[in-house]
Amino acid sequence: MSPSLSVVADNDLKPVLSKAETVAQRVQRLQAEAKQLAKDHIKSLTTAMVSLEQLAAEIAEGGDAYAPGVRDVARRLAEDLDSRVQTLEAIVART
Repeated sequence: MSPSLSVVADNDLKPVLSKAETVAQRVQRLQAEAKQLAKDHIKSLTTAMVSLEQLAAEIAEGGDAYAPGVRDVARRLAEDLDSRVQTLEAIVART
């Protein structure tokens, strides 16, 4: 005959902190992760800006196929994006 089984309630409902990581350590780890994610996000932004800068430069140099106003806007955009990318890279390098 098999032994009888019974259900035992778990009344210890207090959250248990991991003994391997304190709250302060967890906060530091999460902050470090957030900073790294932000850097990755900024890198994606600068990559997209460089791609857009190249596209704008192509349009600016596209000759008569593009209207003069479009070429002018594209030229100014390419120039502006170049300086903005450099600004972002300088800011990220300081942090």
